[in-house]
Amino acid sequence: MSEHDLVTRLRNGERRALARAISLVEQGGPPARAILAAAYPYAQAHRVGITGPPGAGKSTLVTALALEWRKRGVPVGIVAVDPSSPFSGGAVLGDRIRMQALGGDPGVFIRSMANRGRMGGLARATADAVTLIAAAGFPLVLIETVGAGQDEVDIAQAADTTIVVEVPGMGDDVQSIKAGMLEIADVFVVNKADRPGVEQTVRQLRTMLQLGGTSQEGWSPPVLTAIATTGEGCDQIVDAVERHRQFLTTTDLQARRALAAAERELSAAVHELILERLRGPRWAAFISEIASRRRDPYAAAIALLNGAAE
Repeated sequence: MSEHDLVTRLRNGERRALARAISLVEQGGPPARAILAAAYPYAQAHRVGITGPPGAGKSTLVTALALEWRKRGVPVGIVAVDPSSPFSGGAVLGDRIRMQALGGDPGVFIRSMANRGRMGGLARATADAVTLIAAAGFPLVLIETVGAGQDEVDIAQAADTTIVVEVPGMGDDVQSIKAGMLEIADVFVVNKADRPGVEQTVRQLRTMLQLGGTSQEGWSPPVLTAIATTGEGCDQIVDAVERHRQFLTTTDLQARRALAAAERELSAAVHELILERLRGPRWAAFISEIASRRRDPYAAAIALLNGAAE
């Protein structure tokens, strides 16, 4: 089956074709690029990134939000960015286990992602998977990340709306500021709001936002509370995301974000293609020279690039 036929099938709603296409894209290489080229013109969706520290209940919140959107008749795609197994490189499927409440709903598609050795990295593979899910006709794609590392920030920056999840009891912890979460957040959610200290956490976040001056040309990120295990507060979160979507259409912020995202995609594609071309016989020799301090990394990179240009 050709890559174009595979994209035609996924656009016609064939889930197995969509899953197969994502698997090929995860691996990278010419087949992945052909699939993306065929799908890219049809990838129109609102992308919602959900990030925050481990243990914040992101998977449970994603499930509850997806159920709320389904009540409103919106098909939902979900990309759960999992850590890779150190042995197989595959995704740990804990997120899918926690999302069993969505099983059997034809209006929901769930995919767990892992690096699997892709040269472009986890953020690149995830963005490509979102492109395919959007091309398959899902108008909303939720992207759940595992924590607050650089990959997660990159993935969240590729979203149209980013939800940052916190929990009560964060105290004086400024991890969110260090990780750049305040800068990328469009909506803050304090999950597990049935725990003590929720009011203090909400106040701290609002104070941080005021001190940080993070209002985005008329949009001030709301700080909402939720109990994801019961679904409490999820209707307000969905309403906030919809308001942010409408806000983006009334300003030039959506166009500027699209340009910034396009630049990141182009940079990532160039980086991946260069690595593919340069990882030849000389690669291991240069690594050995760098490790033994016989050549510095920049000199090795220049030599590789000069050799590729010859």
